Amino acid sequence: MRPADVPSGGEDLTPVGEGACDHVRVSAETHVLIIVQNLPVPLDRRVWLECQALTAHGYRVSVICPKGPGDPARQTIDGVEIYKYRPAPEAEGALGYLAEFVYSWARTAYLSLVVWRHRPFAIIQACNPPDTYWALARLWKVRGVRFIFDHHDLNPELFRSRFGEPEGAARRLQYRGLLWLERMTFRTADRVISTNDSYKSVALTRGGVADHDVTVVRSCPDTRAMRPVYSDLAAHKPARFALAYLGIMGPQDRVDVVLDVMDELVHRRGRQDVHAWVLGFGDCYDDLVRRAAELDLESVVTFTGRADKAMIADYLSAADVGLCPDPKTPLNDVSTMNKTMEYMAYCLPSVAFDLVETRVSGGDAVLYVEPGDAGGFADAVERLLDDDALRLQMGLEARRRVASQHDWQAQATRYLAVYDELSGTVPTLPAAEGVGALGPGMDPNGRRYVDLTDDAELNRFVVERTTAS
Repeated sequence: MRPADVPSGGEDLTPVGEGACDHVRVSAETHVLIIVQNLPVPLDRRVWLECQALTAHGYRVSVICPKGPGDPARQTIDGVEIYKYRPAPEAEGALGYLAEFVYSWARTAYLSLVVWRHRPFAIIQACNPPDTYWALARLWKVRGVRFIFDHHDLNPELFRSRFGEPEGAARRLQYRGLLWLERMTFRTADRVISTNDSYKSVALTRGGVADHDVTVVRSCPDTRAMRPVYSDLAAHKPARFALAYLGIMGPQDRVDVVLDVMDELVHRRGRQDVHAWVLGFGDCYDDLVRRAAELDLESVVTFTGRADKAMIADYLSAADVGLCPDPKTPLNDVSTMNKTMEYMAYCLPSVAFDLVETRVSGGDAVLYVEPGDAGGFADAVERLLDDDALRLQMGLEARRRVASQHDWQAQATRYLAVYDELSGTVPTLPAAEGVGALGPGMDPNGRRYVDLTDDAELNRFVVERTTAS
């Protein structure tokens, strides 16, 4: 790759060799390029929180990602410059996925040149899946650009979760190819950011990365911004109780379990007081809508499609129970489910199959069910619906736990420390947030926040989910 000549200016963007990353000298406003292929930004909430943390810390940030519906090719949001390309057609089979990866890689490589011409960058952060951008990072390393790997998914485990243990020459070759791509990504990275300790273990063992080069930065909500509001939806629920699912709808997510639970509660147990809100999109969306119609659930299940921050706040503030139907698979068992902690931020108790990392996130704010037991899942949901005291206890514990143990602000400090070390930037301490930040006020959309410092009102809200009379 031959980038365009560096424009003249006063920056010190001194190229360095691969062994000199601890002595990089860059300008006070270091330019960072973040690459995402899986989701558009700012829809990818983890990446958007990372972007906001970097810009608040004085870094300049550009992002390359696919377009979402109606997105422009280029936009600037809150100081973050976002370059977008038309996503590849939906992949089918091994050749389809290969074509998607090649297309996305080529579009990203071209846009990285566009970004460089506009302003040279000192650090690339690539977020997987897929594990292909190590090759682009190696090309840019010729110019002294450092590479941070933000490890979002375990692609070999995803393969085993979707297709089972690899059998036959073709499947084994594909699986070995994923392991090789993962290994090359780890080897190329100057620093690795893991989303939890399970992923860090993979980086240390399978990836051979040194412990001091791996930092755990959990995918956590910013609980100052993600907090319950008085939602108009609460006063207009289709039923007394509302269940909520928030997330991607792929084969490995098993959102069909939500439909099975609703079928059990409504048609077999005769409950007329429950409705399900299904927020999100994904490969299985159309199949799920058809399945709901086949089960005669159209009147008790609402699919919202893609949900923005305002919709998430509305629905999760009005819902009574969060649903985590993710099955126990090689990938899910060791992955952090964002939905679990986002439910918790809105004081929602939830029900989940018993997975290793879900227990780390949820603690006592979640009712755990034996994996694969849809009937047991329905039992746990019904237990919460019929027990106001339990719902209150778990809802309060959910908010306490996520705010004290899994808040993004603490993770942002760890995240920024990786950049400060790599770039040679002198770290600064974030401003402390006072108790008043959790008191009464209005959100950016003009809705009143629930006063988290008023115990009596918070207790009432968690049980009733309505505006105070």
